[in-house]
Amino acid sequence: SYWRSVFNCAPVSLLPCIIGSIQEKLLIYSTAEGPETLKFRLSGFPRKHNEGRIEVFYKGEWGTICDDDFSLANAHVLCRQLGFVSATGWTHSAKYGKGTGKIWLDNVQCSGSERSVSVCKSRGWGNSDCTHDEDAGVICKDERLLGYVDSNVIEVDENKVEEVRLRPVFTIATKRMPVTEGVVEVKNKDGWAQICDNGWTPKNSHVVCGMMGFPHEKKVNKNFYKLYAERQKNHFLVHSVACSGTEVHLAACPLEFNYGNATESCPGGMPAVVSCVPGPLYAQSTAMRKKLKMPSTIRLKGGAKYGEGRVEVLKGSEWGTICDDRWNLLSANVVCRELGFGSAKEALTGARMGQGLGPIHMNEVQCTGHERSLWNCRYKNITAEDCKHTEDASVRCNVPYMGYEKTVRILGGRTRYEGRVEVLYTETNGTLRWGLICGEGWGTEEAMVVCRQLGLGYANHGLQETWYWDSSNVTEMVMSGVKCTGDEMSLNQCQHHRTISCQKAAARFSAGVICSETASDLVLNAPLVQQTTYIEDRPLHMLYCAAEEDCLSKSAAKANWPYGHRRLLRFSSQIHNIGRADFRPKAGRHSWVWHACHGHYHSMDIFTHYDLMSANGTKVAEGHKASFCLEDTDCDEGVSKRYECANFGEQGITVGCWDLYRHDIDCQWIDITDVKPGNYILQVVINPNYEVAESDFTNNAMKCNCKYDGHRIWVHNCHIGDAFSEEAEKKFEKYPGQLNNQIS
Repeated sequence: SYWRSVFNCAPVSLLPCIIGSIQEKLLIYSTAEGPETLKFRLSGFPRKHNEGRIEVFYKGEWGTICDDDFSLANAHVLCRQLGFVSATGWTHSAKYGKGTGKIWLDNVQCSGSERSVSVCKSRGWGNSDCTHDEDAGVICKDERLLGYVDSNVIEVDENKVEEVRLRPVFTIATKRMPVTEGVVEVKNKDGWAQICDNGWTPKNSHVVCGMMGFPHEKKVNKNFYKLYAERQKNHFLVHSVACSGTEVHLAACPLEFNYGNATESCPGGMPAVVSCVPGPLYAQSTAMRKKLKMPSTIRLKGGAKYGEGRVEVLKGSEWGTICDDRWNLLSANVVCRELGFGSAKEALTGARMGQGLGPIHMNEVQCTGHERSLWNCRYKNITAEDCKHTEDASVRCNVPYMGYEKTVRILGGRTRYEGRVEVLYTETNGTLRWGLICGEGWGTEEAMVVCRQLGLGYANHGLQETWYWDSSNVTEMVMSGVKCTGDEMSLNQCQHHRTISCQKAAARFSAGVICSETASDLVLNAPLVQQTTYIEDRPLHMLYCAAEEDCLSKSAAKANWPYGHRRLLRFSSQIHNIGRADFRPKAGRHSWVWHACHGHYHSMDIFTHYDLMSANGTKVAEGHKASFCLEDTDCDEGVSKRYECANFGEQGITVGCWDLYRHDIDCQWIDITDVKPGNYILQVVINPNYEVAESDFTNNAMKCNCKYDGHRIWVHNCHIGDAFSEEAEKKFEKYPGQLNNQIS
């Protein structure tokens, strides 16, 4: 473009034109800074995760961009640098509030195609005649660039204090996890230093405990620490802290730093000491765990780790979500502490932990940060036009450090998200070594625990053979019979054999995992099942294909074919993917089985169980979908279909799409020919064998009450398994749920 501008010069004015072009290029490239040295974020309030005041991190300092000459083309470039596909708008005059610090760029003029704002024309870094009243903002299209995983968090400035820790001084406390009491230390360029406890308040302790992952603080016996401090050489970096108690990080509190002789800047005082009360999940004794109960009116769903997820609240007897309008760290803080975690690390908007189901109970939540419960905060009731589940609010909370990642590792994969599992174990002579896990019985639930333990997100696959990942000299099996529920924090909390018992003890048959930052989440449209249920008496001569695919009850084999009929309980099922990754069959298409009768490939052996059960839990009839033809029947507005079964096409369900199986499709039924009149429970379970990873398996089952009089059937109260309160669910069913699809 530079040489084109030169050759476009008129011959008479060639020299001035060339000089002008060179000057323009010098201006552009004098502002150029490699994209790897710049960081971008959205800030301000109120806002959603894809909009806000645009801030740039340059030369160690965050700053803003002036709105002079700002355009949609500028916004396009900046939104791409934030990980979004494009911009839908921009704002001027500090719409999201005034920033602080430098105004890094002014008179920015991009064409829209630049890879970085640093190569756009501007006045140069730090050269501006603006005030923060002119800070520019951007509104990005809520669609991520492929492979971009950064959550664009609503964050706090932590530049003043890099890290904070509690250093235990009791010998026994140094070995116990989590660390709940100790000297408060802050990290700076010279290492770790103490805080003077003169004027130290419980509010300061509250903030520190929150950072460490604990909901509350308690008093400390200072006498022991005073003796300890007298024998130590302390380096006091901070001599005054004045937290209000609602801050999520010590750096957000007013701090006074020492710049003189730091060892003598705490007259009459000692290092600040804090003692914290752990939440129920992290209490060190069983008695304490019983005393500290989890709240029954709030929960987190869809997160890969403890302390993160979509926020759901119980209103009446039904769980629902929170709209993200005005959602911020103060409100997230209240949620985290109420749940027994520490302060909020991130307040996420835009259904970043997947979409919820059912009602949206709260909107425009505004907490001061001091509330004990989210229900004590100001909020608005929702109306239908206010919010959609694409705006569900989520949180990431600070949780106590447990060191679980030190006892397991995965090796040999192409990325850090996959590999053969190796665990740390103690030999009889006390030596610590790495060993393998027997692959027999290893599956998705076990892989979920490993991925969580290593902080690698969700489990994509649990593998029983890993010969292709043989990358270390570890060959000995040290663990077998591992059986997890999927909720454990580490493998050590799962059941396993006391002594090794592994039929295939060669290293190639050891366990492996593939983890992922995101996962699918399938749910059934319960109201549709209720609306479409009916009985059909279908002639046997129309059921040959269904019999071949094992879609009838066992007594059908003894029927007088082709005469007579079977009584079928039919209904439609619409399965939505509300997660953050497409749902794909575990097996590749090379192993799919062609069924000529129905004319499609089967990509999964069993995708759903259909069961009819008596009130005491006895299964009286069953059905199943022997591997659906998985495809996108329809999608939410703005989402494109990706999967279609025709012509041996790829199978799956895209995020934001659903797969509809109408009531009149073969096998979309339960054969109730042998069922007597009575009251029953209809249960549908998606992905019952956990063959494919999901972010949440608790919403895979749907149940309805049924009344059958021998001629007609009435279905009511259909709901997803975790949609109601425990009390309401107990009234609904007086037996433990059955998911194994075996007739009693």
